[in-house]
Amino acid sequence: MGKLYLVTGAAGHLGSTVVRTLCERGERIRALVLPEEKCLPDAEMEIFRGDVCDKAGLNDFFGNPGGDELVVIHCAGVVSIATGYNKNVYDVNVTGTKNIVDMCLENNVSRLVYVSSVHAIPEKPDGECITEVTEFDPGSVMGQYAKTKTEATAYVLDAVKRGLNASVVHPSGISGPYDSGRGHLTTLVTDFCRKRLTAAVNGGYDFVDVRDVAQGIISCCEKGRAGECYILSNRYLTVRELLNLLHEITGLRAIKTYLPLWFAKLTAPLAEMYYKLRRQPPLFTPYSLYTLGSNANFSHAKATAELGYKTTDIRKTLSDTFEWLKKNKRV
Repeated sequence: MGKLYLVTGAAGHLGSTVVRTLCERGERIRALVLPEEKCLPDAEMEIFRGDVCDKAGLNDFFGNPGGDELVVIHCAGVVSIATGYNKNVYDVNVTGTKNIVDMCLENNVSRLVYVSSVHAIPEKPDGECITEVTEFDPGSVMGQYAKTKTEATAYVLDAVKRGLNASVVHPSGISGPYDSGRGHLTTLVTDFCRKRLTAAVNGGYDFVDVRDVAQGIISCCEKGRAGECYILSNRYLTVRELLNLLHEITGLRAIKTYLPLWFAKLTAPLAEMYYKLRRQPPLFTPYSLYTLGSNANFSHAKATAELGYKTTDIRKTLSDTFEWLKKNKRV
């Protein structure tokens, strides 16, 4: 009998980094991955194949014959910058989260930390600092992804009123090494390194190191208060600043052409359609361009004070990402 971490979405960029961090600490882990996904091959853990959308299939994942203290980290989710409605985004982000919450209540887990997003927090006017909120309404945010994370967050916090010991974390734009998929920041770095990026757009966002988020989540498991939310961000970074850093790190040609957001928005629907036909994730869509022009002045002061949350300099994040992509022969 002891502590056992149950991690959903364990094959994803954040989930696999959480697993990697827990392994380094010598923790016992049970990972939930989709049937077709690959998990960390060298990590010592139990691996369960399943889908958060299939509640009946989660029984074994939540099985606890040894009477362990179960700590659930719910990372599974679909990040989407698409403009239109996507049923899978709703099914995973909302229905999947409700299934995990219900299973936590039914199996008397000790702790749940839900990975939401800063997109679930209503935007404030330019210049105003964005901090944690206590009420979540899908009508107060823009885009399907944000609406699904808002609805799911509200469900988690409602379960706290029913006795669940749960907290919520809100990461900003996740970046860093270990992304075996095609996350948006990873795609930007690979496109830059392969010289596919000939122009960029103005605007910017708050980009945070995936390893900082993983540490913040684990700290939240230990120190987070039930019913509380914690923003896990870093700092605002313009697209120009980010690409200039990549130029310095890699020695590759700098991007000279930057399009104003209003111009990029005119062509974004065509670009989104083009990438959809090629079955590739687009870098820029009307929604992602809206995000790059929005207020991303997020404060992680609460997480720093209560969880001991720390951030990594973005230059190191980008440098480590570049080195990891080189090691894995992706650039």
